[in-house]
Amino acid sequence: MFKPIRNRHLLLSDLVLLPIAAFGSFVLRLERLHLGEFWPGFALFTALAVLCVMALFWATGNYTRYWRYASVYDLLTLYAALTGGTVLAGAGLLVHRSVSGVVLVPLSIPFIFLLLASVAIAMPRLALGLLPAFKSRRKAAPSTLQRVLVMGAGGVGAHLVQQLRDHPEFGMQVVGLLDDDPLKHGMHIHGVPVLGTFEAIPEVARASHASALIIAISGLSGRKVRRIVTLCETVGLRTKIVPGLHDLLDSRVSFTQIRDVQIEDLLRREPVATDISAVRQLLHGRRVLVTGGGGSIGSELCRQILDCAPAELIVLGHGENSVFEIYHELLRRVAAQTDAGVKTVIHPVIADIREPDRLDEVFAELRPEVVFHAAAHKHVPLMERNLREAFTNNVLGTRNLLAAAERHGVERLVMISTDKAVNPTSIMGVSKRVAELLVHQTAKRSGRPYVAVRFGNVLGSRGSVLLTFKRQIAAGGPITVTHPEMRRFFMTIPEAVQLVLQAAVLGHGGEVFTLDMGEPIKIVDLARDMIELSGLQVGEDIEIVYSGLRPGEKLYEELFVPGEEYRRTSHTKIFIASNASSLVPVNLDQQIAELEYATLHGDRDGILTVVQELVPNHCLEQILAGLPEQQARPAPEAPLAAHALGERPDQHWAKSSPAQVPGGAPASARATVPGPAFSATIRPATAE
Repeated sequence: MFKPIRNRHLLLSDLVLLPIAAFGSFVLRLERLHLGEFWPGFALFTALAVLCVMALFWATGNYTRYWRYASVYDLLTLYAALTGGTVLAGAGLLVHRSVSGVVLVPLSIPFIFLLLASVAIAMPRLALGLLPAFKSRRKAAPSTLQRVLVMGAGGVGAHLVQQLRDHPEFGMQVVGLLDDDPLKHGMHIHGVPVLGTFEAIPEVARASHASALIIAISGLSGRKVRRIVTLCETVGLRTKIVPGLHDLLDSRVSFTQIRDVQIEDLLRREPVATDISAVRQLLHGRRVLVTGGGGSIGSELCRQILDCAPAELIVLGHGENSVFEIYHELLRRVAAQTDAGVKTVIHPVIADIREPDRLDEVFAELRPEVVFHAAAHKHVPLMERNLREAFTNNVLGTRNLLAAAERHGVERLVMISTDKAVNPTSIMGVSKRVAELLVHQTAKRSGRPYVAVRFGNVLGSRGSVLLTFKRQIAAGGPITVTHPEMRRFFMTIPEAVQLVLQAAVLGHGGEVFTLDMGEPIKIVDLARDMIELSGLQVGEDIEIVYSGLRPGEKLYEELFVPGEEYRRTSHTKIFIASNASSLVPVNLDQQIAELEYATLHGDRDGILTVVQELVPNHCLEQILAGLPEQQARPAPEAPLAAHALGERPDQHWAKSSPAQVPGGAPASARATVPGPAFSATIRPATAE
């Protein structure tokens, strides 16, 4: 049983080995064991060398290093201290010679000592790295370990090989490495040969009798992962992968947490080049608020914002359970913060953005400087059946938040939108498009950097198609796909959050940012990949059936509204539409007032009256067709718009007045337009 070797043991070994090296240097120089008249010189040099070398070892931290994981840098620091100590000892000898005039030590002794001492002090430290390997070979015989290949002979792959060698409890023995760099072929890394490129997987697997392959390359594209998985399937290799670089840097996982390849890995793209330093500079020491902080995007925002060491982080959400969970996770992270200047204070706030008075309380008390708005209803079919909730939360809630931010001097605000807001064919898409317009309007009026960010579908978020497919596979199928040609853009949660943080840095006010998400992916291909990654066969184990488009859905998503002039930013993967604020309707306040009144009074037809003014004509028919058949309620008399009365936009939740809406036609002057499932009332357009 090996006991842990600590640095105090190394200090003792140095006290023994350095005098031995000094004695050896005299023996080699004099070519005899008995030093005779040179014993006084040996004593003087040994005292000087041990004192100077060990003092420099202590000063450079060589007795605080964990030598089991020594690096080249650690060894260079060690030898630099040894060389410096030897030079000082030699200088001491020269001073003694010049003062006394007596030659006690030959001039070549320090040089010989340096060579011998280099070997002497390195041996016990390097032995610490060999002990785990020796112990592991005693614990498990290679025949009991699973034979695996590792794809990637870089830093990640080399570290993985070392970890698996030192930890036999994981039950894996690396028998070969694969890498696309031809210069590495034929080389050995930690005793494991590099056998070829990834195209050689079938041949290498058969020759080595491997049963699994581990992908150990950071930032590998989804196309490459897909190709590797396909090659492994041809020879029955099970494919695994190490965590992504983002997770490794975030310290959430370690190299030893190897997992099966997941669908997210097949959809990887080149990492977004986020300017971390600029984001940290913006958020460091500031008061930051995140709405929807308990959601999948909001909680990830909180994690990454916390890494930037804000002074205070306000987690605002409507659901107490989700806020409770992220709050306690953040507290654990705060306890581990290493920034000596900042210890972030976390404020969990239960609030509904539809309550303006509550928002005012929060802003007045906590005084946020930067706001990230992630609170929203996002499920398309649900919002088709819940118009009131869609508009009160996504539109009126956003308006309340913007009003509070503007009144309380919030410096920056980023709202999370969706690609469904572009030429919207659903109520959810319309509500997010109106929310975008409100952000642009506020940015234009205030001159502050308030911006919007559009996402595609976020993998792993609540309600994601992946979660639906996983549940259907677990239940034995079938997997339901709405249409064989349905395509969507996909991004991961970390990518989405990086885009939001970068928009906070790049935004000047009134812009829309979006990510270059590559080519849209067919949903049916996603379903097939998930079935195969589960070890099942399409058509044999799990069926794919087509259910038809759901209400409000369209086959293809778009990223920019007609009229938006978009270009790449300094980050090549991020686009910006800088003229988005110029597309805000001049009568937006009036439209929002009418929408609010219709929403709060359950006037379904009144809602659609405003909707038809806010979306292109070719989208309106699809919106009407997507709504469920429902008995239209009689509309109450329209109130005077609150904005026209000079009131704050959050002071008229329950106010009503029988007056006519200024600038528009009377509520009674409506024309009925038949829709596919019901009749919608359309107000004649107002002359501008």
